[in-house]
Amino acid sequence: MDGNPPAPSAGDASPQATGLFDRPLFSDPEARALSHVGVIDVGSNSVRIVVFDGAARSPAYFFNEKVLCGLGRGLVDTGRLNPEGRDRARATLKRFALLARGMALSNLTMVATAAMREAEDGPEFRALIEEETGLRMRVIDGDEEARLSAQGVLTGWPEAEGLVCDIGGNSMELAVIGKGRVHEAVTSGLGPFRLQQVGGGKKGLRRHVGDVLKGLSDHVGTHHDALYLVGGSWRAIARLDMERRNYPLKVLHEYALTPKSIRKTIDWIADQDMERLRALTGISNERMSLVPLACQVLRQLVHVFSPKRVYVSSYGIREGILFDQMPDRLRHRDPLIEACHFMEHSSARIPGFGKKLYDFLLPLFRGRPPERLRLIRAACLLHDVNWRAHPDYRADACFDTTTRSNLGGLDHPGRVYLGIALMYRYKTNGMRPRIKEIASLLPEKDVAEAKMLGRALRFGAMFSMDWPENAGELRLYPKKGVLELILEREMQALFTEVAEQRFAALANQIGAEAKVRVRRGAARDQSSKGPGAS
Repeated sequence: MDGNPPAPSAGDASPQATGLFDRPLFSDPEARALSHVGVIDVGSNSVRIVVFDGAARSPAYFFNEKVLCGLGRGLVDTGRLNPEGRDRARATLKRFALLARGMALSNLTMVATAAMREAEDGPEFRALIEEETGLRMRVIDGDEEARLSAQGVLTGWPEAEGLVCDIGGNSMELAVIGKGRVHEAVTSGLGPFRLQQVGGGKKGLRRHVGDVLKGLSDHVGTHHDALYLVGGSWRAIARLDMERRNYPLKVLHEYALTPKSIRKTIDWIADQDMERLRALTGISNERMSLVPLACQVLRQLVHVFSPKRVYVSSYGIREGILFDQMPDRLRHRDPLIEACHFMEHSSARIPGFGKKLYDFLLPLFRGRPPERLRLIRAACLLHDVNWRAHPDYRADACFDTTTRSNLGGLDHPGRVYLGIALMYRYKTNGMRPRIKEIASLLPEKDVAEAKMLGRALRFGAMFSMDWPENAGELRLYPKKGVLELILEREMQALFTEVAEQRFAALANQIGAEAKVRVRRGAARDQSSKGPGAS
């Protein structure tokens, strides 16, 4: 997984870091206060309401609805909000206010961006909305918009470093992030609605975009290895990049692109029928109409800032507002592990078993780097969250849980690795064609290790219904090619035919000989063990 954004280190001992199996903070009063946080985002193109719930560090979307109103369309020509956009936004915001009331949201923030801050009738429309909905609209300036969008990226990538670029309808913001903070932040008029008014044809547009970007580089610098893209137009281009590449995993968050791939896709889009592309990808007409202009900006953005890596972030200003409200100790938690803790707590049969399962299986994975151990921890926490699914589809449900769920701090290779491991926890007789296609995104050695992890989960999960270490201990001797299970004397009855078969299958997957022996001497003290132990 080289070249991906840095994952929180499993071995980080800094004062800000905590152990990945420390008490999860979703149950902390300060974190619980972030349950059902609502954000209404009144943008130049879209108006959206999001309600976050659950594991605050890795936000789950309790409710998410968007309407493309186009408030900022034509603003440069008229200086006023688009009349049709006003009507649509007004109706949408009245609906959102009723929905928020129905959900009894006590924490609701409404922010408005470029169109509302620049239109001469913005203050009048704001007053109308506040009167009709009873909600306060906070109109933020461009630098604040850049800061909040960058904080949204930090919600998904706590250790991200580089340049964040958020494109809206009437503006485009840049911000520098690193060490868990937002540094320089700047706004510009490079939104597609505004670019529609630039004269001089393609040459004039190219010259204008280049001049603006060079001016922005004076504020944010040009030496950024990573570029994080926020905004609907960027996501549309990324979705088209997937289509061109026939990329099998249609999850935009943490989708990785290269500058070369971006240039190829921009050239490819120019040669395609846009209606056909819209039909293939499901991108709306309103969004697709802005793609050609966004392509011109992205081409020069990559040229001016020369990033080595480019990532798509589905987290932006709304998640940035949530980040603003997080206590500092929550901000430094690993979003993936916090989300897995929450999923185990809410869906597994024995919450807390995942930590014990990880400890039991750890001898199989000695020497693995921290980023891999982090995924193994996540798999142990998630190993039982799909137990309610029908047995015929449980393996597929496990695969889909990680490859399709909204999980922060998880790149695409990590999603596939976890998906294969959890699938093999329930099913070991091969992959369906659609899963095999997605699995091709991983190197074969990582696929093999994920299968091994799945077989280990399969054995460990059934080996004991309380804590696995009460029943036995695993030892792996790589040089001897031996996998040994040391059974506790009083738990020998657990190791019957099915357990024996699963242990043998695990040893075979590792390429080791399976050996079993019973521990000699007095049994270990079990007084502090078991589900009720702290």
